[in-house]
Amino acid sequence: MSLKRLALLTAAVNVAVLVPLPAAAAALPPQCSGTAPIRCSFTVAPGNYDVTVELGSTTKAANTSMSVEARRQILNPVSTTAGQVVRTTATVNVRSPEGQPTGSTGTPGLQITFSGSAPAIGTLTVTPASAPLVAYLAGDSTVCDQATAPYTGWGQYLPARLRNGAVVANYADSGESSGSFLSNSALFPRMKPLIKSKDLVFIQFGHNDKQTTATAFRDNLTRLVNGVRERGGVPVLMTPPVRRLFNGSKLTGTALHVNGRGVDLPAVIRALGRSANVPVVDLTAKSKALVESMGPSASQALFLTREAGDNTHFSAQGGAEMANLVVQGVRELNLPLAGFLR
Repeated sequence: MSLKRLALLTAAVNVAVLVPLPAAAAALPPQCSGTAPIRCSFTVAPGNYDVTVELGSTTKAANTSMSVEARRQILNPVSTTAGQVVRTTATVNVRSPEGQPTGSTGTPGLQITFSGSAPAIGTLTVTPASAPLVAYLAGDSTVCDQATAPYTGWGQYLPARLRNGAVVANYADSGESSGSFLSNSALFPRMKPLIKSKDLVFIQFGHNDKQTTATAFRDNLTRLVNGVRERGGVPVLMTPPVRRLFNGSKLTGTALHVNGRGVDLPAVIRALGRSANVPVVDLTAKSKALVESMGPSASQALFLTREAGDNTHFSAQGGAEMANLVVQGVRELNLPLAGFLR
């Protein structure tokens, strides 16, 4: 092909590089190995990093997704034709422990996995991020970075909805209540000093506040809200997603988080949001509408009902759907994170 012809083809394309690349581009970056999946490891300290990658192949069609650390989805699958390369950048959070704050440390540094039906990558760079907007997550097992499939927290799918410049730092931890998250040194006491001005902190509790009084629940959430504000951050209260517990075609009171003391926990959260002027993402109402619309049978796909008889924790599909509802709430409230949604 002549240089003139090559230039004309290049000028005609405005969304991806479709011209042939040098043969050397087909080789994996030195930090990577494998084929399906491709696994890459970078020796970096805890912090936030911009990962820039070329997705695709000069010789074959590809389908490539990207996850980091403890199964955090960063890019949903991207399909490319032979010769098509798509360059993209995502901001990722690295911390130790890399998954749940009270869990095992994991592998030091940043671990990146490229999956999909036919993963292919070209160049890959990792550089420190310059003051990204951080969305901290404070919650329980329905939010956290679950280490083992099929268990999935919705916080593992939220990063895939953000473009570079914003990052999710998931400090949610299995089994935590509003009180234990405050008192455990690995949780709010560790997260709080990291919060910068204008960072968001999404606060979701209720699943493990089964015997918490209304007063104690409100007081715990108030302490979390005030702690975030002391750092200049923006607290966002969230009502907990429903459990899959039906009575006929409707969810039960237990599914809607009326606890063992008769406390309607989502109602307490909504009231605190109004009185303390805190935005509230009503994930209880949103997930109730979704689960009831699917009905007792179809809604099993969102939870681990079939795998483990578990009507509380999410499958990968359920985690992704709950993350979509969170994004819906972010848009409705016009939170600062809305400007970084893909």
